[in-house]
Amino acid sequence: MLSMIASERHLYILSSLRTSGAVRIADLAAHLGVSNMTVRRDIADLAAQGLLKRVRGGAISTSSLLSEPLFSVKSQQDVDLKDSIARKALSFVRRGDVVAIGGGTTAYIFARRLFESDLANGLTVLTNSAPVAELAQAQGSSGTEVIVTGGMVTRSNALVGPIANGVIGQLRVNSLFLGTHSVSVPRGFLTPNSLEASTNEALIAISDRTYILADHSKWQNTSLSLFATYDKVDAVITDAGIDEKTANETRQLVKQLVIAPTSSSEGHRS
Repeated sequence: MLSMIASERHLYILSSLRTSGAVRIADLAAHLGVSNMTVRRDIADLAAQGLLKRVRGGAISTSSLLSEPLFSVKSQQDVDLKDSIARKALSFVRRGDVVAIGGGTTAYIFARRLFESDLANGLTVLTNSAPVAELAQAQGSSGTEVIVTGGMVTRSNALVGPIANGVIGQLRVNSLFLGTHSVSVPRGFLTPNSLEASTNEALIAISDRTYILADHSKWQNTSLSLFATYDKVDAVITDAGIDEKTANETRQLVKQLVIAPTSSSEGHRS
């Protein structure tokens, strides 16, 4: 009986990975009605069979180098952490700036915070994110001008490829706020989609300042396509969940590492 129950849990974990590309121990334990320790053992068993890859707090699909979760799935993950990063990132926006906002859920939350703030008045935004463009339209801010790149649509609802790159190449922006699928020490910032990597590179090329928005779990991810090395970035903004060793290693590579405070942290390290 115990073996059959374990098998059912394994099937559920693998099914969840096929849908989202990543799972969290706490979420699995709550859904399955078992302890976190039981889920950790299940994940260890599946990892030993090469069916998934263990990361801190959960697991990712072994195919995640080539794919990523849908925007609708990622938008439900680590919302509080992403919001703390978004609120901190607002301090890097200057009134009257031309701002570029990339794809991904952390950048989307940043856009929502930006459009709700008094910085939105007189702001010009360039974006290759379909959800950010829809957000701007829904909020109907008369003080914000939004330019959308066009292009092919990725699983994260980013607009990428030659059409997007062509539009981007004709423009210039003051500040760029980009999400990332993974952060590598010492390589840099990566995404599973090579077309998205190319479009991110195009955005960086037209920006006076580039800020990477990455919650602490991104250091545990792996991806295929490098879109920026550390010297191309002005600051990395993350949350207080990053461990001290990783933070110190990253500080040695990037111009500035900014750690946003969360409800469970006091102040921030930078």
